[in-house]
Amino acid sequence: MATGDVAGGESAAVAEERDWSEMTPVCLAEAFSRLGLEDVWRGAMACCRAWRDAAASRPALFAALDLEPAFASVGADAAEWWTPAFQRRVDAMLRSASSLAAGELREVRVRHCSDDALAFAAERSPKLSILSIRSSPSVSDRSMFIVASSCHMLTELDISYCHEVSYKSLEMIGQNCRNLNVLKRNIFNWLDSSEHVGIVPDDYLRDCPQDGDREAIAISKFMQNLKHLVIRFSKLSVVGLNAISGGCKELEVLDLYGCANLTLRGIQQATSNMKNLKELEKPNFYIPRSSFHMGRYGHWQLYDERFQTNVFQI
Repeated sequence: MATGDVAGGESAAVAEERDWSEMTPVCLAEAFSRLGLEDVWRGAMACCRAWRDAAASRPALFAALDLEPAFASVGADAAEWWTPAFQRRVDAMLRSASSLAAGELREVRVRHCSDDALAFAAERSPKLSILSIRSSPSVSDRSMFIVASSCHMLTELDISYCHEVSYKSLEMIGQNCRNLNVLKRNIFNWLDSSEHVGIVPDDYLRDCPQDGDREAIAISKFMQNLKHLVIRFSKLSVVGLNAISGGCKELEVLDLYGCANLTLRGIQQATSNMKNLKELEKPNFYIPRSSFHMGRYGHWQLYDERFQTNVFQI
């Protein structure tokens, strides 16, 4: 046997005999700090008690709970995500992360969490600055009030598709989280919900928020430091938009995609005094043929400034 083969065989033998469980907790924690979220939870935390204890000894490992890449990798929404069983899984991770972070949790990006789990996390996360809980049908004003009273360092909030969250939560968040500069409050496409049928529960689709103007007024009064506002498919009218343009002078990005109650003229007039506005997404979308539009417009070819097209043809 060649000398190189002998040396290689000895190295392999040493590697096989090495007992990784004997590494000191400090070394283990340092190694874990170089892992991604999934590797920490499914690898280090699940391996053995010594590794789990080593990970738990470093709260900074749990400063961010970002499940959004996992959701995004699937692509479209999945019906399974809207079940109580899936919500319990998300809740378990959210509760564990907030406990292990020991007050150091700064970023939460999840979907389908419950009211109780969000309240539990908020009460233990005074340094939380980014909170995204989109598509969480169980989240209500109750837990959002706890977020407002506990997480004063909040800078970014995404409560899209959370139908049980009302304008009252926007008021409370705005009054208590003065550094908030990003708000996302999208609702489902209420003009054509076909892409969600069979995935999102029908009663939830029908129960989309109706008080777009009231929410807009709350934003204008209590969130005047906002720089980025996304309210896709909101039912606000020009009254609500005028309130936003008058109260949120610092806005740089405003996304009004799908806001079908607005007109081009109304948008132009409302945004004319928003000197810091750099990016404006107008309600530019294709509306399919339906009884709703037939009843509203009475014909199939028209020019309609509402949808920002020169010739609106079906």
